[in-house]
Amino acid sequence: MDSSSWIAIYLPIFLVLVIIIPAQRRNIYITGKIRKKRGVRKVSNELIKSCIGKTCTISTGTLGSSYNKVKVIEVIDNWIRVDSKGRENLINSDYIQNIKILS
Repeated sequence: MDSSSWIAIYLPIFLVLVIIIPAQRRNIYITGKIRKKRGVRKVSNELIKSCIGKTCTISTGTLGSSYNKVKVIEVIDNWIRVDSKGRENLINSDYIQNIKILS
């Protein structure tokens, strides 16, 4: 085999193993450090339990949905049961970003 075929075969493998994979691992490590530094924490269920029986607005992020004027019925483990216009919904508390108590 001549040198051009060696380059065509082994250069992509070399790039993946030596450059791309270690860079991705470094990126994951760095984003984890940033999250710890910013103080990203999950919402405590004890705080949510204080909202039982109250009307709230619950936001699960910019790409998630927002629940406006819902009444919190109960909190079980990390799930919240809410009543919105006669319909019951379950919300995972791991994805909640903020809760605004309306009344």
